[in-house]
Amino acid sequence: MKKLKFLLIASAALLPPTIAHAQNTSEPVAASDDDDIVVVASGVPQRLDQIARSVTVFQQAEIEQRQTVVLSDLLATVPGVNVARNGGLGTTTAVRIRGAEAEQTLVLIDGVRVNDPSSPGGAFDFANLLAGSAERVEVLRGPNSVVWGSQAIGGVVNVVTQDGSEGLRFRSNAEGGSFGTFNGTAGVSAGNERISGALTAGYLTTDGISIAANGTEPDGYRQFGATGRLNIKLVDNVSLDLRGYYAHSKVDLDGFPPPDFSLADTPEYAKTQELYGYAGLMADLLGGKFRNRLAFTIADINRDNFDPTLANPVTFFGRGRSERYEYQGDAQLVQGLRTVFGAEHEESRYFDGALRKSTGITSFYGQLIANPVSWASINAGVRHDDHRDFGSRTTFGASALIEPIDGTRIHGSYGEGFKAPTLYQLYSDFGTATLHPETSKSYEFGAEQRILRGVTAKATWFHRDTNNQIDFDLGTFTYANIAKTRAEGVELELVANPVTGLSLRGAYTHTDAQNRSPGANFGNDLARRPQDAGSFSADYRFGFGLSLGGTVLAVGDSFDDAGNFTRLKGYTIVGVRASYPVTDQIEVYGRVENLFDRKYQTVANYGTMGRAAYGGVRLKFD
Repeated sequence: MKKLKFLLIASAALLPPTIAHAQNTSEPVAASDDDDIVVVASGVPQRLDQIARSVTVFQQAEIEQRQTVVLSDLLATVPGVNVARNGGLGTTTAVRIRGAEAEQTLVLIDGVRVNDPSSPGGAFDFANLLAGSAERVEVLRGPNSVVWGSQAIGGVVNVVTQDGSEGLRFRSNAEGGSFGTFNGTAGVSAGNERISGALTAGYLTTDGISIAANGTEPDGYRQFGATGRLNIKLVDNVSLDLRGYYAHSKVDLDGFPPPDFSLADTPEYAKTQELYGYAGLMADLLGGKFRNRLAFTIADINRDNFDPTLANPVTFFGRGRSERYEYQGDAQLVQGLRTVFGAEHEESRYFDGALRKSTGITSFYGQLIANPVSWASINAGVRHDDHRDFGSRTTFGASALIEPIDGTRIHGSYGEGFKAPTLYQLYSDFGTATLHPETSKSYEFGAEQRILRGVTAKATWFHRDTNNQIDFDLGTFTYANIAKTRAEGVELELVANPVTGLSLRGAYTHTDAQNRSPGANFGNDLARRPQDAGSFSADYRFGFGLSLGGTVLAVGDSFDDAGNFTRLKGYTIVGVRASYPVTDQIEVYGRVENLFDRKYQTVANYGTMGRAAYGGVRLKFD
């Protein structure tokens, strides 16, 4: 009855007739430099230069220029972001933002929240998120629970796939290289003012490396994936938006066989099937001054682990599913003042083959976005969550940006976060039914300076306190609340296009992430949070078409465990790349990753990929 009432109220906002032009308020519009339009900061399209939060944007052209295969490799070069992977391609991949837990990173793919309800902490595993269909990636560093709700404590990653808004286009690529790797993607899109759509499909296979650092047997990986989008303008001011994402992945694993029960070669493997869907109805009222979006999303994730040496080969069985009902209003009735408000209801389910559990949360939020003068922007909002098992919570957030002189911007923000324990943490064999929700308070202050035309430097200080953070207690082999953690640091960033054909990105982050809970681990570094990390990417395209580039990623020491007994040594990885357009439609490219064959680990005892070379061809018809 609650859901029916919610849908009836939300649908009423879509009924009045009007002649306004329909626009999808949940999607960004491709642009460049200060004209970039992003949605990750406030849930509605905003110009990047009017946002008082730390946001990094990658457009499709840069994703292709970097020759990115898995998006986590791209995210590793973002200031404040750390990536840890348990082996080669397809193995568990955690993305942590500003020292927060990987489970506190919210991930959206085409408007669908894809964090897995059946995973221990509800995290999204970046292992299977490939770059083939990505048209745009937005990364928000810091919390934004007012708009995005639970899990957006560390930050938000928003992935947008190709659509048909730019008319008829065909793109494909095929590449091969080290470790018996083949990767191919093809996509077609088309559209006019009434209907547009896109379809992409890709396949990747590799023999891989040994997941166990001391192993000799390679562990392979393969994935087939597809995405589709369809937008239909029903009348001049109302449109229907449909989106779908499918991926089926298989990865070979290593385990902990007797008698040593240490990580070693085994014939184990895992399969994952991901299905995400979005159906939205958009309507513009009052001549486009009042935009409405009513949507239903679904995320369905099946995960199975197998050990062929056992009589019952299934060692893990996980079924996670979440369904969301959303209404969002975006009103600009007064010049310089924008009101964004919405209501949401989510149902989450978890099944491990024996135990079925579910929960739900209903939320309401509102925010004001004000631009009182051309050189200032203010955003303030509040959210109320009513969780079926943990009661009501209210969170606040606010940010402000000023540009006192042309080319100089100063910004600050405050945000609160709330994350309920997952069904796995509560009810699995390792669960603790008395867990408390995680809460956080975060601050940031920064400045941005345009040094020269096309050259911008940024510096940001951030601080976050988290209470009741949930972690796995090795003493009791159950999940428990850590009383308090703290993360504080500084991010430095350089983005430059000083001359035609040259693009530069540089980043450095210092993060001090500590356990502040009284006890044996008080003052210890949180596991797998390097204090220092930096990256630098440079690409130059000559007048005759040849493009040369490279990326350096440097990561400092960290600890693998909460007790800070096992140190992970820092490392520096260098990659180089080149491409050349044979014709206007055909481009050949190649790259060498880990050029100096650096040996390193991001998770203790798990292998990483050595030097590897790849080459391919890309076709484009616009």
